Amino acid sequence: MTINLVLGGARSGKSARAQRLAETYQDRRVYIATAEPLDAEMRDRIARHQADRGQGWQTVEAPLDLVGAMETLSGEDKVILVDCLTLWLSNLMHHERDVETETARLCECLQRLDQDVILVSNEVGLGLVPETPLGRRFRDAQGRLNQRMAEASDIVEFVAAGLPIRLKG
Repeated sequence: MTINLVLGGARSGKSARAQRLAETYQDRRVYIATAEPLDAEMRDRIARHQADRGQGWQTVEAPLDLVGAMETLSGEDKVILVDCLTLWLSNLMHHERDVETETARLCECLQRLDQDVILVSNEVGLGLVPETPLGRRFRDAQGRLNQRMAEASDIVEFVAAGLPIRLKG
């Protein structure tokens, strides 16, 4: 089992990179979607992602219970692509879930799984300091989540301008 973390900024090409990695597994792919279609723009974005993926994907919606979704797939001969941890974190914070507890659960789950996992996450710490306390809390939580996922991962890549840079593994 290999855990691969693909990091990058908005529109950096990280999701496309993760999808290409997963597509090497032929038709044995599961896409765990963390986005919630709360408005028209997000519904359009989700539809574009689905169209880009095409055939050969099983999709599982898990805006909050990412660990539960991954555990139901344990033992299957499929690669799991989680896109993305940033939206999952945002959902957790919006629903006032304990981020540290959920992050610890995810780390434990990743250690137990017996299939390859590709995680996608935004690197949000390279920009301006957020103006609001909520924005700063989110940025800090995202940075801590990315550090924990990088530690748990065998391979870590950073994608900039569509180009992957190997950071680990």
